[in-house]
Amino acid sequence: MKYKIDGDNLPVLKVLLDAGEGIQCEAGAMSWMDNEIEMQTSAGGLGRMFGRMLTKENAFLNTYIANRPGEIAFASKFPGSIRAVEVTPGNGLIVQKGSFLASFGNIQSEVYLQKRFGSGLFGGEGFLMRHYTGQGLVFLEIDGSAHEYDIPSNDCKIVDTGYVAAMSDSCRMEIKTISGVKNVLFGGEGLFNTVVYGPGHIILQSMPIASTAMTLYSYMPHSN
Repeated sequence: MKYKIDGDNLPVLKVLLDAGEGIQCEAGAMSWMDNEIEMQTSAGGLGRMFGRMLTKENAFLNTYIANRPGEIAFASKFPGSIRAVEVTPGNGLIVQKGSFLASFGNIQSEVYLQKRFGSGLFGGEGFLMRHYTGQGLVFLEIDGSAHEYDIPSNDCKIVDTGYVAAMSDSCRMEIKTISGVKNVLFGGEGLFNTVVYGPGHIILQSMPIASTAMTLYSYMPHSN
C-alpha cells in the first residue's frame, strides 16, 4: 500500500492498493476509485455497529479490496487536514468522534468513554470518543490545520475546549476551571479548558467545526 495526501486545505487521501490489499472506511466515505477495486459492506457485529452510532458515525463499514493494483480516494468533508497515524500493539489512539476517515491493516475500533464527568460534559470532545488499537494506519480528518506535540511524563498541555482531535491512549484528559472572576467574565475563553497529561502524543486542530459554526451563526440574520 502506498498513499499520498493532495489538495492543501481541501485534502484528498489517495491510496494505491496492490492486488489483495484492502482499506476500510465508513459507508459513503469513498470519493472515487479505479475499476480494479471492489467494495464489501459489513457492520462488524451488533455491538460495534451501535458503538459507531453512539459516536455519530455510520453504522456500517466498507472494505475496498483490490483485485489488481488500483487507486481509491477519500476526500475530507470539511476544509482542513488529513493525518496518517501509526497504531501499534500497546500504542493505541483516542480520537474525537467524526474524525475517522479510513484505516489500513489490522485495526480494531471501540467506544472510548470519558471516565471523568467534567471531561465529558465540558471538554468539548464529549463523553464518547473512539479508541483504535491493533497494527496499521488510521487516517484522520482534522478541522483546519493540524498541530502535533509530544507531551512528556508529568507534563501537560492546556487546550481550549474542542481543539483536541486525537491523542495517544497513554494520555489522560481532564477539565480545568479558569481561575479569577475577571478572567471568566472578560477573558473570552469561557469557564473551562481541557488539560491533556502525558506521556503521549496529541494532535490539535485549529478550526473545530462547532466553533466555526457558532462564528458563522453570529453573522447570520435572526428574527426578533
